[in-house]
Amino acid sequence: MSILKIKINPDSGLRRKSQDLDKQDLRHDGFQELIGDMAETMIAKDGIGLAAPQVGENIRLIVVNTKDGVLPMINPVISSKSLAKEWDEEGCLSVPNTFGQVKRHKKIRCKFISAEGEAKRIEAKGLLARVIQHEIDHLDGILFIDKAKDIHEAHEL
Repeated sequence: MSILKIKINPDSGLRRKSQDLDKQDLRHDGFQELIGDMAETMIAKDGIGLAAPQVGENIRLIVVNTKDGVLPMINPVISSKSLAKEWDEEGCLSVPNTFGQVKRHKKIRCKFISAEGEAKRIEAKGLLARVIQHEIDHLDGILFIDKAKDIHEAHEL
């Protein structure tokens, strides 16, 4: 496995809508390796989520770090959202040293395909719900700074 180079805003690839994957794509030799590399990259960079466009792949694949380990999600689609929303601070590996307040749904349900090609569902709340929404935005060419208020740069300690 290897650490992948992260695309940094204003890289135009971050603004493209990503392509759905089909089951044949999951069988390509490099696909499982890409999932492993994305997981390793996310962890090495202290991220809690990473989307394929951030590493130069224009496909609908995200990885999120959960309490049970890294969860790859292929073709994720939010199937329901809570009416309740909340503001919280977000950052992004593709927008280094920048943070802002983003309003997101508190709870979501999401359908996706697992790395093994199985249809799955997840119900998420709190930080996990926020991360999934943030990463799905990447698949649609949306960065958190497009939705954020009170954007500021991190200051070194």
